[in-house]
Amino acid sequence: MSTTESQMNPDTFPRQFARTQRFTLGEPRNFHVSVDGQRVIFLRSTDGSDLVNSLWVLDRTTSLETCVADPRNLLSQDSPAELSIEERSRRERIREGAGGIVAFSCDGDARLAVFTLAGRLFKADIQRCTAKEISIVEAPDSPKLGRPIFDPRISPSGKHIAYVRDGTLFVCDLDGREMVVADDPHPEISWGMAEFVAAEEMGRQRGFWWSPDGVKIAACRVDVSNVAVAWISDPTQPTIAPREHRYPFAGTANAQVELHILDLEGNSLPVKWNENEFPYLNAVDWGVAGLIVSIQSRDQRRVQIHAVEPATGSLTLRHEETDDTWVELVAGVPRILDGGQILHCADRNNSRALCIDGSAITEPTIQVRSVLGIHKSDVLISFNPSEDPLVLLLGMVNTKTQSLENLTDSPGIHSGALGGDTVIIRRATLKDTGSKTFVRNGPALGSHAETPLVQPNVTLHRVGAKSLATAIVLPHNHNGEPLPVLFDVYGGPHVQRVIATQSAYLTSQWFADQGFCVVVVDGRGTPGRGPQWEREISGDLASGILADQIEVLDELPRLVGNVDMTRVAIRGWSFGGFLAALAVLQAPEHFHAAVAGAPVTDWRLYDTHYTERYLGDPRQSPQNYESSSLIRLASQLRRPLLLVHGLADDNVFAAHTLQLSGALLASGRAHEVLPLSGITHMTNEEVVAENLLLHQLAFLRRSLVF
Repeated sequence: MSTTESQMNPDTFPRQFARTQRFTLGEPRNFHVSVDGQRVIFLRSTDGSDLVNSLWVLDRTTSLETCVADPRNLLSQDSPAELSIEERSRRERIREGAGGIVAFSCDGDARLAVFTLAGRLFKADIQRCTAKEISIVEAPDSPKLGRPIFDPRISPSGKHIAYVRDGTLFVCDLDGREMVVADDPHPEISWGMAEFVAAEEMGRQRGFWWSPDGVKIAACRVDVSNVAVAWISDPTQPTIAPREHRYPFAGTANAQVELHILDLEGNSLPVKWNENEFPYLNAVDWGVAGLIVSIQSRDQRRVQIHAVEPATGSLTLRHEETDDTWVELVAGVPRILDGGQILHCADRNNSRALCIDGSAITEPTIQVRSVLGIHKSDVLISFNPSEDPLVLLLGMVNTKTQSLENLTDSPGIHSGALGGDTVIIRRATLKDTGSKTFVRNGPALGSHAETPLVQPNVTLHRVGAKSLATAIVLPHNHNGEPLPVLFDVYGGPHVQRVIATQSAYLTSQWFADQGFCVVVVDGRGTPGRGPQWEREISGDLASGILADQIEVLDELPRLVGNVDMTRVAIRGWSFGGFLAALAVLQAPEHFHAAVAGAPVTDWRLYDTHYTERYLGDPRQSPQNYESSSLIRLASQLRRPLLLVHGLADDNVFAAHTLQLSGALLASGRAHEVLPLSGITHMTNEEVVAENLLLHQLAFLRRSLVF
């Protein structure tokens, strides 16, 4: 933007927040470290508002960063930009809003990488820093000629590349000669892809895995023919037919998922287990010591880890974990170690522990949050001290000595990657603006992310008998007049909002600077405080979670002093939208206005794996769904309520908002609805994201009589 343009159209936080995709653009990301630790491969765009990611490599010997593949040099301007349905769905599941290269796969030595652009296959030579397209020589009898390529993964040997095209699993060599490995003529059966709940709720984004020698593939066969059909349409384009979307609503049929061992000639060997008893395939790992699978019962109270014999498909039970409420899944495990032991996480002594073959090797003083990498006997984990859920630290656990080395030297939120003896650390704290990514005991990686136009003025508290984690965000240079209150919430399981990093409070600070005391609360059910705390929401997603917000609100005058308790608003998205609407419906004496974005209003309309974990099967526990429903409360509304929903949302359907709006209208309760045409659950479009913040502010000011 030129100086003249900047003066005419000065930047604002809502515009910057939208343009930078929440300040994530320009940061290094998606790290892969070679097994010798000498090459760090990653993605990064050119600046803080550039959506196009390029592939980069850091040479540990020289500390030099080199661009390996720039999409602008690989695609002509007339190349089609339209993504395949599979790729759009994958990006939605992982909340990916960037473009260019958004994922890549490396061979065993990290000398070659493969990725797609515009549905075409590309190969990068990491050492020579060159990239080129692989021209696919399609088999004459290929069932999916010319269809976009999805999720390419190069074999550990670097000789072959497997990928999916329209539900068919293919393999090609480095010259592009293609062969069909697994196909089914039935349109509702796919090979090599993750079904909806695996990708959305279990963290399993992939559907096939190479053997270590690169001669076989373990692949999912997914049959969605019994899964309920939902239709996603764009009301602004009435001539375009709705898109079919298979969605397993709570209490209805899930996809049928099988695992098969395939060779490169297309021969298939099924891996058999009791799919009625264990319908969920959580994870697969194929290491030098063997192949393992993790399967889960529908009520999620049992998880079994089996070793698979690739030659026969037979299973041997290696470990079973049970729990009276649910067994929590942890990212990065289970894994099979080189010695054949099973590395997994389990709940022990009210902590989440790293385990080997069922025995904890970490102390109950920490909560293990994920496994980020393994090298020989070292395991890189993210964890938080049990007494401090506000931080996320990195540690190296030695499986032989069962000792933990803390790799982080400051409180904050850390993530990382491991290859050989090289550890990548990304650090964000309350003291520092933005994040810093660096090699431990080595150089920092360049970041082009923009500096936010707001600076958080935040204090952290532990409130009440439950020691509720609370952040209070105040305006800068406030004149001392009583401030209206805005609760900025999520409040549900698996998400923390009160954490020790500035980036968590940027939007809250912008609202604070408009004249609010902004409050963020992590109540019962949120991560980091142990299994018992997480399970306090079992059977009830409403009353206890709302009570925690009210408890902090009641304590607010003591914490802040100068707040106007007659003007209290609440805003949230997704689960936070559910909680915001619940607050004005159930507790209007406490909350006087609400903005509910993409709220779940009837949990029967949400998916099986998430919802049944907390509320049970609605066919067996209908009372849990009734007590957690917003529809039944519609007649109680007497406060201003703004409902916002993307009409293209395939996770929390717009039907949630529309059904609540219908019930409110039938009860004669005034409310507002803002439909977002063409918008999914992410709201990443720049114009929409910017103006949505401004619209919410205008609604809150109007409702609270500023």
